[in-house]
Amino acid sequence: MSYPQEPLPPTAVTSAFARRTAVVTGAAGFIGSHLCERLLDLGAEVIGVDNLLTGRLDNLSGLRSAGGFRFQTDDVTQPFGVVGPVDFVFHLASPASPLDYARHPLATLKVGAMGTLNALELAEAKRARFLLASTSEVYGDPLVHPQPERYWGNVNPVGPRSVYDEAKRYAEALTSCFQRSGGTRTRIVRIFNTYGPRMRADDGRAVPAFIRQALAGEPITVAGDGSQTRSLCFVADTVEGLLAAAAADHTDPVNLGNPHEITMLRLAEEIRALVGSSSAITFVPLPADDPKRRCPDIASARAHLDWEPTTHLRDGLRRTLDWAEKHFPHQATATPGRSTS
Repeated sequence: MSYPQEPLPPTAVTSAFARRTAVVTGAAGFIGSHLCERLLDLGAEVIGVDNLLTGRLDNLSGLRSAGGFRFQTDDVTQPFGVVGPVDFVFHLASPASPLDYARHPLATLKVGAMGTLNALELAEAKRARFLLASTSEVYGDPLVHPQPERYWGNVNPVGPRSVYDEAKRYAEALTSCFQRSGGTRTRIVRIFNTYGPRMRADDGRAVPAFIRQALAGEPITVAGDGSQTRSLCFVADTVEGLLAAAAADHTDPVNLGNPHEITMLRLAEEIRALVGSSSAITFVPLPADDPKRRCPDIASARAHLDWEPTTHLRDGLRRTLDWAEKHFPHQATATPGRSTS
């Protein structure tokens, strides 16, 4: 197997991964499992690595028996290896929802620091291209809107969200260091809010929480007054962005997200209408350091990756709801009829 030593242009994304081997850390997670599936579709051999702290083997149920996929139950905060040549290392391992990194603060810091170091050393040893899945949380509660990659952020280093924010900021620094000093070919993507099938009903993020509550006929709980915004990108679009970033000749950080904002109150109303639920919308206190607005500037992704999201929010929510109706616990009597508009 040959190693991809030359830059791979964005137009080569669909063929860049055929007959290549990719390691995906955090493979049993929400985005990681979709990435593994897409890589297999493109003809890659995939080695999934996960310690199952927040990931679920059910997310990989359709892949574990498929040809071309291997799974290793490894904790990437400890040195780990894989057998054979590797062309790409996608480092997605990390608790990603506020509830998860509140439950596992030290694990979140360790995977951002030691986990990133071990994944980079694997890429260095295998002469593989490395992609870090960073996050819009590196911008904190932003004072610049929308957020371009050149913005350095407004992060509280000792707040309740800092274990995730600072872990990812450190991971970016470490990745950049390997790029500059060791010659490892690295990519950094900052993922904005992503949603879709395989999100856990109990992970605390808005889309699965609102869907679960609407399906159960429970009050839909919106933080603050609901005026805070997010920019929601369907998981299939995010995965295409990850692949484009891994294949492209662009080493600076790049935002991946949907540039269209929606308030949390409007999102709750949209989901309630799609479900056909009569759930009341109620308001709860805003969490500490919760960003008031979040929206990516994706000019760099458009220019360097030839990428932008294509899934309309209503279509993505409908596909997510179709999955959730089969996998989330709910009371069917609470959903008198779904909207198809």
